[in-house]
This record gives sequence, C-alpha cells and structure tokens, in this order.
Amino acid sequence: MNSFQVLVVDDDQEIRDAIEIYLRNENMRVLKAKDGIEALELLHEQEVHLVVLDIMMPRLDGIAATFKIREQKNIPIIILSAKSEDADKVLGLQIGADDYVTKPFNPLELIARVKSQLRRYVTLGTYEGKPKLIDLNGLTLDQETKEVQLHGETVKLTPIEYKIVELLMKHPGRVFSIHEIYERVWQEHCFSPENTVAVHIRKIREKIEIDPKNPRYLKVVWGRGYKMEK
Repeated sequence: MNSFQVLVVDDDQEIRDAIEIYLRNENMRVLKAKDGIEALELLHEQEVHLVVLDIMMPRLDGIAATFKIREQKNIPIIILSAKSEDADKVLGLQIGADDYVTKPFNPLELIARVKSQLRRYVTLGTYEGKPKLIDLNGLTLDQETKEVQLHGETVKLTPIEYKIVELLMKHPGRVFSIHEIYERVWQEHCFSPENTVAVHIRKIREKIEIDPKNPRYLKVVWGRGYKMEK
C-alpha cells in the first residue's frame, strides 16, 4: 500500500505526529492538518486516498468537514471521537464517514482500519490509480475493457449510457443530481437536461433491470437525482 497518501486531521499536534509515525511505518505518505479548513485546502491541492478526521476541532469541526468532503470526493473517511461524542459519531456516519475509532485509541487498531478501508476503496473501483472491476451484487463494470455485465451476461450500452453507469457505479450510494450527471457525462452545461438524462436512465434500466419499474440497481431519489444502490 505504499502508493497511498493519508490526510490526518486533528487539532492536537501530538496525536497528528503519533499517527504519522505509525502510517509511515506502513509505507504510507502522510499529510497533516490542524482543523477542517486546512484539511479542505490540502484536499484541493493534493491527491489524498483516505482521511483520518477528529470530530472536535476549531474553525471547522469533523462533522462539517465530512459533509463538505462528501460533496466532492468519495475517499474513505475515518472519524476519531471521544466516548462522550457518540451522537456526533453516529451523525458522522450518517452523512458519509466510513468508520470510526474511539479515543483513546490503540494505534494498531487504527492502522488496521485504515488498511481495511483502503482495500475496500480499491476493490470497489473508486481508487483511480488503476482500472478496477466494480461489482455491485452481480452488476459488474470493467473500467479497463469498458464492459458492463449482469450476472455474467454482457450488457450492450451506448457510450453515453456506459459513462452514466460508470459514474454512478464508481460512487455507489451517492446521489447525483440531473445537472451533475449531464455536466460530468456530456462535459458541457445545459439549462434543461431533465428529459435528456431521463431518457438515458430509462434505456439503461431496460438493459440492467429485471423489472425496470421496480429497479434493483439504478434508483431515483425524488427531488434529488439518481444513485446506484450499494
């Protein structure tokens, strides 16, 4: 895992430095930030594959930082929380954190959780370092061959349909608005993309769903957009 870079965010310098030592011993690169604002700046400037994030911090706390990170990135987030912060911990998981470690923590447990999340990150195909096979309960997408299969049978998609499926499958569970799907797939702005996107979604469902009217994979989130079910 020596290709991964981890961002450690905590207002306690001793904790930041201690975590850095253990991560470097696992041949990981480490960035450090003392609060959420500094963390967001580093995420904008650097390639980061996982964030270790304290809840209680000045300026921008871990909950707000998690929410803002999830607006832009699908990288794993591990929350650090004191036992008295259980409600915040649950809220963090609800808005997009992947795991948590309670303070005071065993450094070896934290490292094990970091490794576990990085393995999952790569297996699901969200890590863009190398093309990977994404598998969502029988619906698979090979980013190298650009092929989609449903239970082993090839699904014939147009290039636009493939790009929509790839976008959603690379971020399972994340809701994309119609405008966001259009701009990412067509790579241009559109004032009224609703019909265009809806037509392609309907065609995709006809190809990947056993019952398109009761989809298992490609779900609509009313008023928000579409997502690929985890």
